[in-house]
Amino acid sequence: MGQGRGWEGAVLKLLRAKDFVCTVTEAEDVTPHYRRLRMTDGGLLAATGVHPTMWVRLWFSDGGRPHQRAFTLVDPDPETGTFGLEFALHDGCAADWARAARPGDTIEATVQGTGFQHPEPAPSHLVAIGDPASLPAINSLLGTLGPVPATIWFEGALDGLPCHAEPSRHEIREVPRRDAGSHLADRIRTELPAVLDGTPDPYVWIACDTATTRMLASYVRKELGVPKARVHALGYWRAS
Repeated sequence: MGQGRGWEGAVLKLLRAKDFVCTVTEAEDVTPHYRRLRMTDGGLLAATGVHPTMWVRLWFSDGGRPHQRAFTLVDPDPETGTFGLEFALHDGCAADWARAARPGDTIEATVQGTGFQHPEPAPSHLVAIGDPASLPAINSLLGTLGPVPATIWFEGALDGLPCHAEPSRHEIREVPRRDAGSHLADRIRTELPAVLDGTPDPYVWIACDTATTRMLASYVRKELGVPKARVHALGYWRAS
């Protein structure tokens, strides 16, 4: 593996990325626009271990050219060597593959770059900003941080999606996607200062489209003064 993947594959190979072949065992349409697959891991979890919000790079064919996208592992189980993947179905080769995937289909996965550090001190309040593409990671984060109260801004509608938030300690604010993420950014600027007011040790986790993520991360650090170590920001997709 790693051959014929262009410059991305060459860079990952130089970084000693680990490659595996995963096989689809189950496929389920959670909603018309959200699909869940269960996979055998090809030895991945035994070789790399598991951590919260862990993700892998999957390799797709885009008009005959290699194309990689990162996806969070859902309920990884090292004992059985299995994990799930959830796809928010938009236009693109990854969504096309997921729509057509059936038990027995295989895909190559690369592990490089993923990681998670528990914030120290533990958060007094979690702020999560995401959308359907980052929902699996949000679920993993909520499970990892346990009883920490959270405010979640979710760009899109959660109707029918597998959200693990608990109403007793997690507040979800749904935000329609408008103006390429600008509407979400406006809501954050209006509402987030009040949420952070008086919070001694917040932890802000941002995972939207790349441009919106950069904008919000800059705002949180520079204008709200949240220390860099208390902000995690990773663009999960690029708006076309």
